[in-house]
Amino acid sequence: MQVEQTYHPGLDGVIAAETDLSFLDTEQGQIIIHGYDLIQLSKTNGYLDIVHLLLKGELPSEQERLALAERLSGSYDLPEAVLDVLKRLPASTHPMDALRTGVSVLGGFDTRLDDRSEEANRERAYELLAKLPAVVANSYRILEKKQVLTPKDSLSYSANFLYMITGNVPSELEERVFDQSLLLYSEHEMPNSTFAARVIASTLSDMYGALTGAVASLKGHLHGGANEAVMYMLLDANSPEEFETLLSNKLKKKEKIMGFGHRVYMKKIDPRALIMKEALAELSQAAGDDRLLQMCEAGEALMAKEKGLYPNLDYYAAPVYWMLGIPISLYTPIFFSSRTAGLSAHVIEQHRNNKLFRPRVKYTGPRYTSVQK
Repeated sequence: MQVEQTYHPGLDGVIAAETDLSFLDTEQGQIIIHGYDLIQLSKTNGYLDIVHLLLKGELPSEQERLALAERLSGSYDLPEAVLDVLKRLPASTHPMDALRTGVSVLGGFDTRLDDRSEEANRERAYELLAKLPAVVANSYRILEKKQVLTPKDSLSYSANFLYMITGNVPSELEERVFDQSLLLYSEHEMPNSTFAARVIASTLSDMYGALTGAVASLKGHLHGGANEAVMYMLLDANSPEEFETLLSNKLKKKEKIMGFGHRVYMKKIDPRALIMKEALAELSQAAGDDRLLQMCEAGEALMAKEKGLYPNLDYYAAPVYWMLGIPISLYTPIFFSSRTAGLSAHVIEQHRNNKLFRPRVKYTGPRYTSVQK
C-alpha cells in the first residue's frame, strides 16, 4: 500500500538538514552562530571574527584574528585571466551575473579542485573571501568603464572592500558600519541560497560549483535582490509623506512591497534590521541629512499598521549602502560576498556528513493514459 505523503509548498517547515552552524531562534529574537547570538556579536565584534567562528567553530583570539587578516590580504590579487573574462562580458551584464561568472572562473585556478577534505575546503573559503571583494568591485568598475582598483595594504578587509567600490578611503564610521553590515549578512541558517549550495554540495560537487549555484539563487528579488528593490522604491519618493502614499498605493494594488516580512520571522521584526536602523541614524547624523531615515520610519509604521508586517534586514541595509556611496546594483553582490563565509561553512559541513538530496514529488497529472491507435 502506498503511504500518502504530506506536501509542503516551498518546503515550508520541512527540516532539510542537521547543523551546528546556525539557528534562527524566533522566540528569543536571536540568530545563533555556534552558540553565540549574532546580534550581540554585531555590537562587540567584527566581520572577520564571524568568519573565524563559522570556519573554525570558535571566536578568534587577537593573534588568530590578525593571522586571518594576514591570510586574506595575502590572497587579495585576482588572476589576470579572471579580469580578462570580466572585460569580455557585455556592458548590459548585471553585477550578480558577473559575480557568478567570476566565482566559476576562480575554480579553474584551484590545483586541488578534487580534494573534498575539510582543510582543502577551508582554504578555498579563505581564497574566495579574499578575492570576491575584488571581483564584486572590479566587475562593476569594468562594466562602467572605470579604472580597476587594487586593495591598499594600509586598510582593513572591510575598508578595502568599500574603497574598491567607491574609490574613496572610508571614514572610521563608514568602515565600522560597512563591516557591521557584512557581519549581519554573513550567515542565516537555511535560506534558499544556502539550501541550493548544500543540494549541489551533496552530489560531492566542489565548493565553486556550490557557490555558483548560490549566486544564481541570491539574485532573485524574493531573496537577495530585495535590497536593490527597496532602494529603487525609496528613490521614487522625496519625503516621508510621499513614501507613505507610494506604499499605500502599492497596497491598494495588492503589490508585494519589498523589505517587509520574512518566511521565518513572520510577524516579528528581523533583529538585524534594528542594527542597520541604528547605523542609518548614525550615518544620517554625520551627514546632517535624515530624510531617508524619516522615510523608512514612516514606511515601517504604515506597514505595521496596515499589514502587521515588519522590516527585514534589506529594508534598512539598502539606505545604509546608499549613504555609503555604494551603487544599487552592487547591493546583492555585497550580500553574497559577505555570505560566502556562511555558505562555505555549510558546504564543509555537507561534505563532512553527506547525504545526497533526492526528494520526491506529489504527482498531479493523469495516470495510465491509454495510447490511441
